Parts: sequence; structure tokens; C-alpha cells
Amino acid sequence: MTTSANSLAYQPAVQLAQAIASRELRSEELVELLLERITRHDEKLHAFVEVYAGDARAAAAAADLAIDAGHAVGPLHGVPVALKDLIDIEGRITSGGSKAWAERISPVTATLARRMVSAGMIVIGKTHTVEFAMGGWGTNQQLGTPWNPWDSNEQRAPGGSSAGSGVAVAAGMAPWAIGTDTGGSVRLPSAWCGLTGLKTTIGRVSVHGVLPLSPTLDTPGPMCRCVEDAATLFNVIHGPDPEDPTTLGHGVDDVTATLDAGVAGLRLARMPASERDGVQSAVLDAYDASLEVLSSLGARIVDVSLPIPFRDMAAILGKIIGAEGYTLVGELVDNANLPLDDDVRPRILIGKNMSARDYLLTLEERERIQTSYAEALVDVDALLTPTTATTAPTVASIDQSATPAFFTRVANLLDYCALALPNGTDNNGLPTSFQIICRGYEEALALRIGHAYEQATSWHTATPPDFP
Repeated sequence: MTTSANSLAYQPAVQLAQAIASRELRSEELVELLLERITRHDEKLHAFVEVYAGDARAAAAAADLAIDAGHAVGPLHGVPVALKDLIDIEGRITSGGSKAWAERISPVTATLARRMVSAGMIVIGKTHTVEFAMGGWGTNQQLGTPWNPWDSNEQRAPGGSSAGSGVAVAAGMAPWAIGTDTGGSVRLPSAWCGLTGLKTTIGRVSVHGVLPLSPTLDTPGPMCRCVEDAATLFNVIHGPDPEDPTTLGHGVDDVTATLDAGVAGLRLARMPASERDGVQSAVLDAYDASLEVLSSLGARIVDVSLPIPFRDMAAILGKIIGAEGYTLVGELVDNANLPLDDDVRPRILIGKNMSARDYLLTLEERERIQTSYAEALVDVDALLTPTTATTAPTVASIDQSATPAFFTRVANLLDYCALALPNGTDNNGLPTSFQIICRGYEEALALRIGHAYEQATSWHTATPPDFP
């Protein structure tokens, strides 16, 4: 175990956990290092809404005492984690990225947070989100936009809506974090911040205590340095929860058990050539190279004919999010006197004039697309795409009326799971990312494919050069 501060800050969480369990590393030492990095870097990076320094120090001290006494509650005891500011912790403020909710006190603790704390993990703080989680760029006019650490000179989009979680992990201020994904909000910041992010299937991870945007689509998931971390954190947070009926029909899977099974014999579909239009050349080059890696490991890369273009699917998903989002926060959006993000208002207002008939017809269209995609992909194990069409754009260049989520929204519309992981860099040194989309509840397979790729490459070990 490397103990230099610089190396320690970027160690995978699983390795940190092993070092703490063996008493080679103290939880207090790790927490102090992270708090020092937050103090040093977060004024610029703006990842955290609130840092729970006192509580984290107390929890770390207690963890070390318990481990010393042989009373560790599990293998992750004493490991810190950051939470997106949609996730309730009873008695704490959870604002959902909205200045209008700046004083909102959480009435409960989210099930996923309770599970992590029960596993001995330490919540080090809450991270910034796009207001109401409604946006893929990661910007927030009222509360501030996190700074993507891969360019220290010019502010680039961190990806949204789980922007702060992406920046916190990418800059070594937290070993891993939780985000939420309604149309790509775990995967977009993971892509632009050089991380591994897992979009889970509806019903896998309880949303009890998680502020909703679109209950039909909302899914919490891990944002990490590597696939093993993502699998390990998924194991902690998923499973049936009486407080969330969607979880009750789905059991608990140890997704780490098959990580090393490899990809030999798997049929992996490349995206149709028509979907390459408008994608940055560096992203395409990295994507093609990733397919070659998986082929060299024994996977069979196959072509498929898909029934509807990704951009059309993204537009359909946007209608669902708009309708359900307006139902939840329309009263706030309609109030011109409230300090809301001017870029978020029109996204929510998509749902204002949508009739019940149009909403239900959109859901029916979604079901038809799900059926047609199931038929198109019946003979393949996964569909592979880039995660984003470009690397992180400058904040000044963003067209807020557009979305970067047309590759990611596919998985949400289909109710599939998906894994984003780093697979290269462009000429500016910015991360590229590719996406592994698997059927619903096949998180273990997506992670297995990602792990095989990761073991054959080293992109996941890269860190932002200006934040040692």
C-alpha cells in the first residue's frame, strides 16, 4: 500500500478499505487527507455543498477503535463516501440543487445512505447537482457550477446532473460517490470527469429518501475510480426495501462474484454507422479501439439493426421527464419570483401543457420501443456506444437548449442498466468514455464486461494533472 498523500488520494476505494481493515492505514488518516484536499481545492472546484468535517472525524476515530478491537462491521468500515445533494440524511439540509430549497431539512435518511452507514462507511459531505437534477451539462446558475478538474485553466462542463460527485471523485476529494441517473446523470459526469459510473435498473436501488425528478426513471448509482469499486458499492446499496415497492421483486446479487469471468464468447453489438454522425473524432477513435480490445479478449463484435435512432429516443424520454418533473416542482417553476435556474425552468416547463392523454401515449410509445429493442438485441449480450458525443465542452460554449444525453438516455428509456468507463483522451488531454448497455437487472454482466476491458487497459488509472 502506497502511503504518500498524492497516491493515497487516488487509490481505488477497495484498496483503501483493505488497508484500513489490515490497520496499514487509519481511517482518521484518510479522512484528514480528504478534508485537507477539500480545503485546498474546493474553493476552485466547487464540488461540495456541505462538508461534514466534524462528524467525519468522529466517525473515523470510532471506526479505528472498532477495527483495533476486532469489531469491524464489515470490509468497508471507515471508508468515506460523498453523496449527491438529492439524498436525504435526517436533520441535514438537502436542497436538490435549488436555492429555493436552501433551508429544506431532510425528514428521513435515505435507505441507500443508511445501508452505507450500516456498513461502516463515513459520509464526508454532500455534492452539488443541477437544480432538481434536470440537466446533463452540470451547470447551476444559482448555486454555482462545479469545475471539471481535467482543465484547470478554462472551465469545462463537469457533466450533470451529478456534477459535484463527479468532480469530488475525479479530484481525489472522495474515493467514491453516489449520483442519480434519470437520463444519464451518473454516466455523463463520469464520462467527462474520467470515472466509472453505473446506471442501475429501476428497482435495484431504493429511492426512498432520494428527491425525485421522474419516478418512472430515477435510479441511484455509484461513481468510482474503477469497475471493482462500482461493483462493491452496488453490492452495499442495492436490494429489497419495504419503503420502495419497486425493489421488492428483486433479490440481492453479489456482482463481484463474476467480475473475473471475462468476455470470451460474448456477443457485443456495435452501434449502427448512422449513429456516428456528429461524434467527435477522438471519441470515435477511442470507441473503435475499445471494440478492438474486447475483440482481442475473445468477445464477438457484431452488427445490429436498431428500430429507432438514439436521438429520437432521447426526445421521447425528455417528454416523460418533463411531465413528471413538472408534476413535482411545477409550482416552483411557475413562480417567477423564486430564484431558480433560468436554464432549468424551460426543461421542466416541457411538461406544463402536456395532457394526460399525451403523457400516457408517450408511455405506450416507450413500451413499444422496449419491445422492438428487445427483439433487435435478442441475440446479443450488450450494446456498446460512446457515453458522450464529445469530450467536456467549455462552459461558455454550452447550448443550454440542447442535451448531451442522447447516448445515455437510451438505457433509461429501455429500463436497461449501463456502465460508463474511461477509454482514452482527446488532443487536449480530456477523458473519453464508452458505454456498456445491458438488459435490465444484468448489472453483473455490464460490470464483468467493463472489468475485462479495464484489466486490459490503464485509462481508469489516469488522474487530472493539476490536482495532485
